[in-house]
Amino acid sequence: MQALGVMFLVVGIVISIRERRYRMMWRSQPTSNHLAAALSQLVGTAGGIYLSLELLFSFLKIPENWWSESVFIVEPLAAISLLLAILQPFGLKAWIRLRK
Repeated sequence: MQALGVMFLVVGIVISIRERRYRMMWRSQPTSNHLAAALSQLVGTAGGIYLSLELLFSFLKIPENWWSESVFIVEPLAAISLLLAILQPFGLKAWIRLRK
């Protein structure tokens, strides 16, 4: 089951990076490596979401043992933030299409 989850995570990262590269191609100055820029943007977005969730849980005083115990290798908040960062470009694309 964990292997399936890791496979979905890797496929999601690859597709998300591809979408981010495509978006950056049209809105910014040409860079030498779009893949590196898209990957750093993905990691930066996931890190920001992780910090926001961590601060939110600490502000709401949600007990850490309620959400941090996991059978997976990755911390649940980190997995959730990475999942949200992967889905972000697709949500942006859907938002733009709905506004038109």
